[in-house]
Amino acid sequence: MHLRYAERRQARIRVLLQGPSGSGKTYSSLLLAYGLTGSWSSIAIIDTENKSADLFEHLGKYRVLVLEPPYTPERYIEALKVCELAGVQVIILDSLSHEWQCLLDEHSAMSGNSYTNWSKLTPRHDSLVNALLQSNCHLIATVRAKQDYVLVEKNHRQVPEKVGMKGITREGMDYEFTLVFELDNRHYARATKDRTGLFTDKPDFSISPKTGHQILRWCQEGTTQAQVEEMINAAKDTTRLKDLYDLYPEFREALTPLFTERKNQLQLLSLPKHPKYYGNSNHAA
Repeated sequence: MHLRYAERRQARIRVLLQGPSGSGKTYSSLLLAYGLTGSWSSIAIIDTENKSADLFEHLGKYRVLVLEPPYTPERYIEALKVCELAGVQVIILDSLSHEWQCLLDEHSAMSGNSYTNWSKLTPRHDSLVNALLQSNCHLIATVRAKQDYVLVEKNHRQVPEKVGMKGITREGMDYEFTLVFELDNRHYARATKDRTGLFTDKPDFSISPKTGHQILRWCQEGTTQAQVEEMINAAKDTTRLKDLYDLYPEFREALTPLFTERKNQLQLLSLPKHPKYYGNSNHAA
């Protein structure tokens, strides 16, 4: 356990766009992604929507990975790895709804206790969530949504009343994202969850590359990789080095060689100053 003061780090954004068919989820995701990177070739879209990603090729030369059924969590994870190894900066998952529908179909086909069966499927879904959270890329995911209703009493009668959009994905999936935008049929967005504070209580708007620029500026605030490198080189002992390794998991992969090099240096410096460690031939004689 390590108790520390709160600290902003440079972040990779996790954005969820949900809306009904025709609300512009794919198009908005691409514009948002371009604002985040400024390079169409640095964007990859994992397409489960019947090759709809190719409809917007006029925007630029982004990359497309068409994911065919079955839409299992494992296949989503495999697709993520393909995009990450290609060196893209932004990955769009269009859409996550197919993964959840795939698990629902599997569950309905299973025999035995319904509750026990979920204990077999939930870890697979959680593996996908972990893959999303641990990715070094910016991630934008879309989710199909349908109008949600509740029954309210009016004039002594129970009548349905609209209460917003309900995403077709596992309940609580929005908790895993930094930003959640809800799109309507006018292609307007409003933030229903916003940890950045950029869009809280703001009027509905159309997502554009400018939206991505705003989010990118927010991501770039805080501790940078270069600053962590300086702290590693300045570490006086391996305890401090371990603290830095634990504090900045987002930089571990990139900085592992530097961590290892500095650890070896510190271990060498900590050796007893005895002639046998320094090859002193006079003492050895």
